[in-house]
Amino acid sequence: MNAVPAPARPRGDGLMDVVAGLSIAGLLLPEAVAYSGIAGLPPQAGVIALFVGLTCYGLLGRSRYAIVSATSSSAAVLAAGTLALAGTDGPVRAAVAATMVLLTGGCFLIAGMARLGGLSHMIARPVLRGFTFGLAAVIALKQLPNLTGLPPMRGDFVPSLLVGAFAALAQIQPYTAGVGTVALLLLFVAERWRRVPGSLVVIVLGIAASGWLAAHGVKLTGAIDLLPAWSMPLWPSSGQWLPSIELAAAVLLVLYAESYGSIRAFALKHGDRVQANRDLLVLGLANALSGLLHGMPVGAGYSGTSANEAAGARSRLAGLVAAGVLLLMVGLLLRWIERIPEPVLAAIVIHAVSKSWRLEAFRPYFRWKRDRLVALAAVVAVLTLGILNGLLVAIAFSLVMLLRQLATPRISVLGRLGDSHDYVDIQAHPQAVEPADVLILRPEQPLFFANAEAVMALARQRVETHAGRRAVVLSLEESPDLDSTTLESLADFSRWLAARGIRLRVARLKDLVRAVLQRADLPQLPAAALDYWSVEDAATVPSGTSAQQEAAS
Repeated sequence: MNAVPAPARPRGDGLMDVVAGLSIAGLLLPEAVAYSGIAGLPPQAGVIALFVGLTCYGLLGRSRYAIVSATSSSAAVLAAGTLALAGTDGPVRAAVAATMVLLTGGCFLIAGMARLGGLSHMIARPVLRGFTFGLAAVIALKQLPNLTGLPPMRGDFVPSLLVGAFAALAQIQPYTAGVGTVALLLLFVAERWRRVPGSLVVIVLGIAASGWLAAHGVKLTGAIDLLPAWSMPLWPSSGQWLPSIELAAAVLLVLYAESYGSIRAFALKHGDRVQANRDLLVLGLANALSGLLHGMPVGAGYSGTSANEAAGARSRLAGLVAAGVLLLMVGLLLRWIERIPEPVLAAIVIHAVSKSWRLEAFRPYFRWKRDRLVALAAVVAVLTLGILNGLLVAIAFSLVMLLRQLATPRISVLGRLGDSHDYVDIQAHPQAVEPADVLILRPEQPLFFANAEAVMALARQRVETHAGRRAVVLSLEESPDLDSTTLESLADFSRWLAARGIRLRVARLKDLVRAVLQRADLPQLPAAALDYWSVEDAATVPSGTSAQQEAAS
């Protein structure tokens, strides 16, 4: 998408970027540590990913507002995948996760070099919203152990998680649950005052009380080792390559759909340009480097990007400033960061994903009566099948629904609207008049292998119910191209008409379709039958005109 270039930067923009970078650094760091817990990785994995993402995109990206860091959605997908591949063994799981992030970076780079910038459109918006809703529910449930002191929960099957949580209610630790509840309430209260950094407030309070809380059994974040791990990737075994690549592709789809949505939304808002293929390459580089350093997958999350814009950012300098502040924070305040109570981090995660529970996001689909089943199926799939399988099933379901819609044969009979040149569906416009000796048919979806034969069978029925017509006009305005199955079906239809002494004329052809039909050289469909630029031209050929005269004209 190309929009109007951004206007020249005013002189004070640099200061605004510095202020924005300072503002969001304090928000991003605790989120990065918290997202590491979602992925089942040590805290440094999120911090490394945050620094790599901010630096790579700040130097090479194109969006002025995008904040590239670890995201809750990719962390949850990574957790589900590594659990399936490596089980609960912490070191092995961390090594497998690093390999998955590296493979994800490779998939991004391949997609960028292949110029697949529209890749995110593989996930329809209803699927993405339904997936996000279900994902938020799974993430919140899996944070309950850290929020309340319950035993750790395994898997991401929601009914099982709920049963386990209810069965373990007696094991809630009062001090842990109290800290988590108070932190969560403070975060929601702070939403009413946008200038109050709720996350920073609860973190400072938690660190201040960390000694007393630790003495009463509340777990703290613990040691964070930020030394890069340059160990070689743990490559999948021969039987794990396919699921590993599938996992990397799933992480890519989630990350790029979320990233492209964020980048495009703010580009449209501010009249900036979007360079989708370049963003693929930059995200690929950032993920590959994060994987090499044993970090998490990174993308342009909507929460961080919107916080950056709200803080007054004007360019990518804000992200670079945030990276610099982050470096200072881990250098000077690392020991304090290690003292953040776990229930505080769990509250931050739950608060961050709670925005995805708002049901008004689904209201348009019910009002429009479009894609309701797709959105609901995505929610149900994630809640019942798990995060990774739920996403793949939701995408497959949306594609099946699309194919079902396209494969359902629909063909309209057209008539002339008054004295105009317009030919419309006589069922929707009863006042339209059909020509006396010509039947005009229009398929209402693009013709392709899944529907061509069914549409042509429906066209035969229309011809049989409109006896006595000397010609049939087929308007192919909905078809941008024709595959071989469609050509064969069209040839069969033209022969069937010829056997009954009925001529076939094809109107409103796209140039590509005309060229395909000319190459096909169907005997009953000469070049002259393809030269009608409008339905009116094809329908008003004088009565009694022979095939030779029609061709000559």
